[in-house]
Amino acid sequence: MKTSHVGLFVGLILGIVAIWAGFLAFLGVAFLGGLGLVVGMVIDGRIDLNDLTAADRRRR
Repeated sequence: MKTSHVGLFVGLILGIVAIWAGFLAFLGVAFLGGLGLVVGMVIDGRIDLNDLTAADRRRR
């Protein structure tokens, strides 16, 4: 699926949530969607959390 199709789908879902449940629900869905994106990228290996923990250990 193309990135533009995914963006369209996400925009439509967020629009429906904003109209149906209000602005706070919109923010909640947007936040959880972003969190899911980050978790998915970690699982796919596109984000390496070892770099973050290694940098913390080097400072101590």
